[in-house]
Amino acid sequence: MTDATVSPVGLMTSDGVPLKQSLARAERRSRIRAMMLVAPLFLFIMITFIVPIIDMLLRSVDNPRFQEVLPETAQVLMEWEGGGLPPESIYAVMAAEMKAAMKDRSLGRLTSRLNFEDPGMRTLMFKTARRLNRVDEGPWKEAMIKIDDEWGDPQVWALMKRTAPAYTTIHYLNAFDLTVSPEGEIVAQPEELQIYGLLFWRTIWMSLLITGLCALLGFPIAYLLATLPTKTSNLLMILVLLPFWTSLLVRTTTWIVLLQTEGVINDILVWATILNDDERIQMIYNQTGTIVAMTHILLPFMVLPLYSVMKTIDPSYMRAARSLGATQVTAFRRIYFPNTIPGLGAGGILVFILAIGYYITPALVGGRTGQLISNFIAFHMQESLNWGLGAALGAILLAGVLAMYWLYNKLIGVDNMKFG
Repeated sequence: MTDATVSPVGLMTSDGVPLKQSLARAERRSRIRAMMLVAPLFLFIMITFIVPIIDMLLRSVDNPRFQEVLPETAQVLMEWEGGGLPPESIYAVMAAEMKAAMKDRSLGRLTSRLNFEDPGMRTLMFKTARRLNRVDEGPWKEAMIKIDDEWGDPQVWALMKRTAPAYTTIHYLNAFDLTVSPEGEIVAQPEELQIYGLLFWRTIWMSLLITGLCALLGFPIAYLLATLPTKTSNLLMILVLLPFWTSLLVRTTTWIVLLQTEGVINDILVWATILNDDERIQMIYNQTGTIVAMTHILLPFMVLPLYSVMKTIDPSYMRAARSLGATQVTAFRRIYFPNTIPGLGAGGILVFILAIGYYITPALVGGRTGQLISNFIAFHMQESLNWGLGAALGAILLAGVLAMYWLYNKLIGVDNMKFG
């Protein structure tokens, strides 16, 4: 302890510094040390978590291609009021810039972006640019329409005007199965193109179902782990943790072997005369396969929080309830189960958040009807390279998870969630 003396101005340390100032200096040094210890983790989270999310949100509205390749055309299109066909001056500006873009080989970057909106735009743009090189003077409107009748279609120019700004909300509209009409109104996509609403709904209800199944299966397992003798419970715990020691790919492909039409489960059902050979059940490459495989993979994430909470429940509570006249069922319902709610909530939100973003298992066993929205996000990011739409879908999924978390906090309370 620091030696202190009393002076006319108050308590002083042995080196003549006021005690209040010395304490403030010590607290400041302590805070600085704490910040330095936390700084590596903070930087790691910022670089690997926060920055990618910000980048995803920016990509969902970023639309630089048109202004990079045809800057003057983008400017005149944004100034144009729209509706019908543009004037000759816009045709002239676009024809000149298309020639230059074709010459410096930058037109391909723009056509890839336009092709996301209309699959025929790449062919139209390259065809027009090649033939414009043989045209030396206007009128350019007549020349471009002569090259292809599409340049006389107001919808093509509405698409051009829509993609001209540097920032756009069209990716979010597409993610909600909406589009912009030539008149500038937001309308629903044709029915055959409405896929993302169905995928979002499928993702939510399948994630909720998987969470419910994990809770239903995990509760008795966690109860046994918490109440059986230590030797037996340790053996069961090894069986619960065993999936973590096995590759996710191996676990998923094992379910393909078990669930396929000529697989182990169907063979057993046929052998037991429960099914005829021509009545084998299709349990793979559909929603059933996705639900079964994901429930198996995510079950430990429900068992472990439940077990850690159940282990802290004093057995004397149940004995006291029984001694006061409650039946085993009543004591469990009114005493034991309410005490497990924090673990059930922790496991539920953990399994749900993992399930809603899963894409490896649905990709392998889901087939056409078992795919989730995360599979299409991965498709747009890795194969179609429509990063704007993939980022918009990811942003909507993130907003949905945050909304679910907010609702959970309102109904149950995050403070009541415990992992042990």
